[in-house]
Amino acid sequence: MKRTTLSHSLLNIILVFIESALTLLLRLDPELRKAAYPLAKQGTLVCLRLYLPHVEVFATFSYKGVLLDAQLPVDRSEPDVVINAYSIQVLNALTSHDSETTEKLQMRGEAIQVQLVKQFITQLGLGSLIQGIAKKFKGGSTKKKSSTEEMEEKKHNYKIRIAEQQTQINTLTIKNREFETTVKELQSRQKTLTIVSVVATIIAIGAIIALLMN
Repeated sequence: MKRTTLSHSLLNIILVFIESALTLLLRLDPELRKAAYPLAKQGTLVCLRLYLPHVEVFATFSYKGVLLDAQLPVDRSEPDVVINAYSIQVLNALTSHDSETTEKLQMRGEAIQVQLVKQFITQLGLGSLIQGIAKKFKGGSTKKKSSTEEMEEKKHNYKIRIAEQQTQINTLTIKNREFETTVKELQSRQKTLTIVSVVATIIAIGAIIALLMN
């Protein structure tokens, strides 16, 4: 049975697009970065052998991202983890975000490394990406709602302050009027007292003159 293969040039083009997409996903999804970190720390090399079509891809985890190549890197003698699966199986694992689907993939390698790769594939699922985007939108909406509520609270506080200041102004106005009334009353009393004093003085002077003439 003749196996179906992809041309080398076409495979390289596809790998460039996938590598760029993985880089973008790693930037957008913090949980995916957490899953990739231990693999990047160990420089894990994964060999993905697909059937229908027959493709062999090597993925090297590093702090720069996931580097894809159609050939074994020159500085490595063998991969750390080997995955053998049909293309549809890998596609299901990447789109389902389901650990059970990922467990069905045939993987060979050190147990810890294999488990880390499974966790990465599960977290890489498109479901995780959709959830991440939904959280971002929800977070943005919550933030917007929070900002709106904060603005309304500030407006309410401003209204309270304005009302308090208006009350203070009214109180000061009333006190000022009371003070003006008091001043006017004092001025009136002083005027009356002055008149009385003048009259009393005139009467006293008249009385003295009358006594002297007698």
